[in-house]
Amino acid sequence: MIDDDLPQEPQTLAERKMRFLFALRSRGVTDSRVLTAMERVDRGLFVKGLFAERAYEDMPLPIACGQTISQPSVVGLMTQSLNVQPRDTVLEVGTGSGYQAAILSQLARRVYTVDRFKRLVREAGDLFRDMGMVNITPMVADGSFGLPDQAPFDRIIVTAAAEDPPGPLLAQLKIGGIMVLPVGQSDTVQSLIKVTRSETGFDYEELRPVRFVPLVEGLGGE
Repeated sequence: MIDDDLPQEPQTLAERKMRFLFALRSRGVTDSRVLTAMERVDRGLFVKGLFAERAYEDMPLPIACGQTISQPSVVGLMTQSLNVQPRDTVLEVGTGSGYQAAILSQLARRVYTVDRFKRLVREAGDLFRDMGMVNITPMVADGSFGLPDQAPFDRIIVTAAAEDPPGPLLAQLKIGGIMVLPVGQSDTVQSLIKVTRSETGFDYEELRPVRFVPLVEGLGGE
């Protein structure tokens, strides 16, 4: 019999990672390619300072520049909804810690990721190089305008919430392409939506309620 009052042994890193993957599955991340990608990419490398100990918990955490690293199950569900194929070119708007781009790099041919904060792009770029992720191109840019010089894209993912899907991003999506992004008029009422571009227009599917930082136009300095 186990005495609940006795102190429990701390979990090993392997145990924490196993529980991390179990939590993803239990919250609806079932695509085997996405789960494999999330097993390969160590979230612990993207969480620094006071919150490093919580890297394997299913919760968003603060990072530099007033931004957040998204909850892993939300990262998994967004990636799963994006349905990235091996030959796809993907645009990510909102590099943040770099974690989402690193996941995408396991699934796509090429990932372009943009952020308005130079520091975030610089630190994420250093991590990508250290991890040997040569198919990610991080850039400082106003993500609300996309990357017209590299368009069109097979997939676009936005990790900040706008009131509506930005027109420039819709225009940069290939026919048959998919965009996944949060939309909402406040930081308390947002929905994750999937936009699929067809020959005749755009089809919208609402996926689930979410909460993201707002998509802000302009650059954010250092």
